[in-house]
Amino acid sequence: MLSIFAPHFFNWTQQLKNSGHEVYWLDIFDSDTRVPQIDFVHQITGWRYRWDFPGRYSLKRKAPTVTRVINKLNERDLDKFLNEKLLEIQPDVVHSFVMYLATATVREVMQRHPNIKWIYSSWGSDLYYYRNKEMEVQEMRRTLPELHYMFADCRRDYQIAVENGFSGEFLGVFPGGGGFDFSATDRLMKPLASRNIILVKGYQGLHGRCIPVLKALWELRESLKGLEVKVFGAGDEVFNYMEMNPLKHWERLEVFGTLPHSEVMKLMGEALIYIGNSLSDGTPNTLLEAIVMGAFPLQSNPGGATAEWIQHGKNGLLIGNSEDEDEIAGLIAKALSEKETFHKGVEYNLREIKPNLERELVKKKVLEKYCYIEQNLKSGN
Repeated sequence: MLSIFAPHFFNWTQQLKNSGHEVYWLDIFDSDTRVPQIDFVHQITGWRYRWDFPGRYSLKRKAPTVTRVINKLNERDLDKFLNEKLLEIQPDVVHSFVMYLATATVREVMQRHPNIKWIYSSWGSDLYYYRNKEMEVQEMRRTLPELHYMFADCRRDYQIAVENGFSGEFLGVFPGGGGFDFSATDRLMKPLASRNIILVKGYQGLHGRCIPVLKALWELRESLKGLEVKVFGAGDEVFNYMEMNPLKHWERLEVFGTLPHSEVMKLMGEALIYIGNSLSDGTPNTLLEAIVMGAFPLQSNPGGATAEWIQHGKNGLLIGNSEDEDEIAGLIAKALSEKETFHKGVEYNLREIKPNLERELVKKKVLEKYCYIEQNLKSGN
């Protein structure tokens, strides 16, 4: 496994526990931290620096120029280190997560080992955002033909991969972090009739567009009496925006920064409506969380990824223009006024979509794909 230090990756990898596979993980950027959640994995961390000398962090802060010179001597080269590990471990398969962090970056090393099968997992904006950027798309087109297998969190990304040279085998669409443990989450779900929260994902930056949602909600504030608005995952952009606007005096608005995942799931289980809005994404994990926790989803639809889960007007509403607060306000008003559609949508999600996201079911299907690759290896394919 080649990946950065990421919760999605740990959740995915946990599916391999007790599967009979011997698993190694090389932390691509080297956080130098072991992860108890995947304690069954051989974790290759703390590899980047030859010497972790006393005062290194203090020197980095006080003398960055000197630190850069020292690091040229002290840092191990990823390509060289990975090549050594491949020769030492002799893996049957390498599984890379995310194109520009752990796939394209190691292409030249993998080309030296043509007998090792190579799997790629696409997440979020991994292919969609970069497909029209000249430098990145050239890297994509050099790398995709080298890959033997591909997982994705939406079918859209498989199509982008094929258009840019992928000719390997598509293993299917799976949630990036695996499925959900309903025994832990169902107890956090309130009955729909007792919910009064509009929950908003607070990302605002390269891709996230929380601020147009806040503008839409402020426009509707007189019609939202009896409802609370809660924002989670807000960064400086959102807090700074609020400081300069009357929103900061809105008593029924509460904004949180980073929250533990358990707190996010609790909020999802209390939410009447969930709103996620971005310019670029794959299948948002928070959208799936909203579905399994019984919140009615309003979600942006970059490249049609969300439409693979949501039928507009049936089991959620799709935001067409992520920058248009008037459109978003209209969709919120629609969700609140069309109560029969709203209730049927939530029921549909809980009945038809949620069962397919159960953790053990997803795990079973994922392990079948790994075993399929293993069988291909044994038969020489």
